[in-house]
Amino acid sequence: MIVDTMKVFVTVIEQKNFTRAAEILNISQPNVSLHIRNLENDLGTKLVHRSPKQVRITEAGEILYKHAKQILLHFEEAKHEINDLRHVVTGKLRVGASFTIGEYILPKVLAEYAGQFPLVDVQIIISNTEEVIEGVRSNQLDIGLIEGETNCHDIHIQSFMEDEMIVVVPSNHTLSQMRLIEKDMLQNQIWISREVGSGTRTYMDKFISELGLIIKRSFVFSSNQGVKEAVKAGLGIALLSRWTIDREIETNEIRALTLKNKKIKRPFSFVKSKNSDESKAIKMFLQKIEEFRMNN
Repeated sequence: MIVDTMKVFVTVIEQKNFTRAAEILNISQPNVSLHIRNLENDLGTKLVHRSPKQVRITEAGEILYKHAKQILLHFEEAKHEINDLRHVVTGKLRVGASFTIGEYILPKVLAEYAGQFPLVDVQIIISNTEEVIEGVRSNQLDIGLIEGETNCHDIHIQSFMEDEMIVVVPSNHTLSQMRLIEKDMLQNQIWISREVGSGTRTYMDKFISELGLIIKRSFVFSSNQGVKEAVKAGLGIALLSRWTIDREIETNEIRALTLKNKKIKRPFSFVKSKNSDESKAIKMFLQKIEEFRMNN
């Protein structure tokens, strides 16, 4: 099939090496050489110069490479359109999620999505909010799921549900038995926080600033689990998403505080490029996000 030959040719050119191309395509090196030789015979010209160290493309090869990339792109688009006719969802889906969503919400959404659309190749990256946004902006991610607000205007941002942030303390903390606290009771405390760039850290900093709190000392952890373990161990107090602490509150490993006249809410949002086409795989994933919102 000509598409297979084009794929071999493009891979050889991009890798500049027959052996690496064979490894990537999972075929033998002689098979790679045969594809290239047949192409050169069909076109009556040399496409590449071979040497022990690398492959160099000829002027004719440059022309073919440009058109081969278009052939492969059009073939993939045709496959997607044909699959749409058959109501089959295929392709690749690259999802990035900030830690709270990635660890506590995305697995539930993904389990249902993968069960319904098993032919979609899903790739997941969990990182902090700023890194997820940058992944969408650089086209390394199709969809990003982030916590909190962002001022980025070069990407599409849409909230899909609201999250409640809770002040939590160790079970043996002096405030742990109080049902309702005043803001001044949080003065001169030791705080456990996430790293800069995290959506949770942004809201903790905003919360402390709005209440004019003085911090006695702070410790920084790069995961929600690390923050929770530090609170459980009695190292300090923290501000965390309700999603991350329900189990620990039920087992009394940590205690949640209710602050008088103060509720801390933040949006969970999805972000995507303003310019990229929305494949059926992306549309169905966003539909699963909406179904999750309605059920929670």
